[in-house]
Amino acid sequence: MKFSDMGLHPRVLEALVPLGYEKPTPIQEQAIPHVLQGRDVMGIAQTGTGKTAAFSLPIVHHLADNMMHGKAVPRVLVLTPTRELAAQIDDNVKAYSKHIKARTALIFGGVSQHKQVAQLRKGVDILVATPGRLLDLCNQGLLSLEWIEFLVLDEADTMLDMGFIHDIRRVIAMLPKQRQSLFFSATMPESIVKLSKTILTDPIRVEVARVSSAAETVDQRMLFVSQGAKRDLLVEMLNRPEVETSLVFTRTKYGADKVVRYLKKNGIRGEAIHGNKSQPQRDRAMNAFRSGKIKVLVATDIAARGIDVKGVSHVINFEIPNISETYVHRIGRTGRAGHNGVAYSMVNEGDERKHMLNIVKLIQRDIPLEEGHQWHLDLPAITLADAGGQRQAKPGGGQPQQNREGSSSGSGNRNRNRNRNRNRNRNNNRNRPPQGAGGQDRPTHGGGSRRKKKPKFRGPKPQGDAS
Repeated sequence: MKFSDMGLHPRVLEALVPLGYEKPTPIQEQAIPHVLQGRDVMGIAQTGTGKTAAFSLPIVHHLADNMMHGKAVPRVLVLTPTRELAAQIDDNVKAYSKHIKARTALIFGGVSQHKQVAQLRKGVDILVATPGRLLDLCNQGLLSLEWIEFLVLDEADTMLDMGFIHDIRRVIAMLPKQRQSLFFSATMPESIVKLSKTILTDPIRVEVARVSSAAETVDQRMLFVSQGAKRDLLVEMLNRPEVETSLVFTRTKYGADKVVRYLKKNGIRGEAIHGNKSQPQRDRAMNAFRSGKIKVLVATDIAARGIDVKGVSHVINFEIPNISETYVHRIGRTGRAGHNGVAYSMVNEGDERKHMLNIVKLIQRDIPLEEGHQWHLDLPAITLADAGGQRQAKPGGGQPQQNREGSSSGSGNRNRNRNRNRNRNRNNNRNRPPQGAGGQDRPTHGGGSRRKKKPKFRGPKPQGDAS
């Protein structure tokens, strides 16, 4: 099948010619017909499989067929978890809508809102936004979502990992009930299924890869190394001639900066990208990486979502994530669009062995152990057979360490929770009045106090009041 056989508007097809789009990818071939028919869609596909075009092309087709006269109002809302992903989607939508009069606006935090507000006042058809800044503008009465016809949630699993669930619900409450909703995710844990049921109506499910599976085009390997020797091993790996460009993952923002400094001391140019970097700093790092000025980008999980760079030869897990699905997202940065890639995972002598065992269980395959380096730790192998008797930690069972960019490990969180419970019980016992000592209830303090209810969110002011 070709794009020309899918019933897309001629002006949309015209925009695809210079982009070299001829045949749709599997997710596009499955999703586009259902979106054109007006159905809600739940799409499950690995990163790099063409999800953006799968939802953008039929939406641009709809706008081309149903252009409105007068000042444009937001008719399409695409929600994404990160600024980088939002910017890439915005670029793609602009390319697809090149030959129709559709205006887009890119809405995200970390920069002044003045330019974004100016765009909105001129009129827009398509909003590509991160949840925080979108709600800020709505609360200021600068934006109304009452005309939205299409809602797209991209990278929905990351939205939940980053704690956007409440923001998403607030946004949903502001949208018209009569709309078409499209829901895309690389993985589909139970928490995502529950969220989708609150957003989608009788959805069509399209899936091109097994849930939580790793891309077949990625050659995965693990290395056993002590935590203290990881930086030296990383320098050795990055100096290998086959490592052309590499994306290195750390658990924390501080860790990312520390790795970059060590690489520079050893003559390797690299940049860090994480939540503490300003948007101009992140843009400069990404542009340098894309242009080949630097060959190493060190990133935290949250900042790396949405990085779409052609030709990343290697992904290196400097630290192993404690949420197995995060591993799938990480290695999906290489081996994209049919190309081959390599993913290395440095496993230390501590908790990372348990994390790696859970990953092996999730992807249902053995990952070869590479021993040919001077820092190799002689430890028992981690195999799928070993993983069969292990219970995998549930993704929703607490705040994952890598998604908080700098928080402590999961075991530390559990210990703190136990201590909080003990303190709460002590406070409750201390404040409980003795039996028979009057019949009045006294308010307790500490763990027994009640929080004041937040004022009910009543949505934005109408757009006409803000112009």
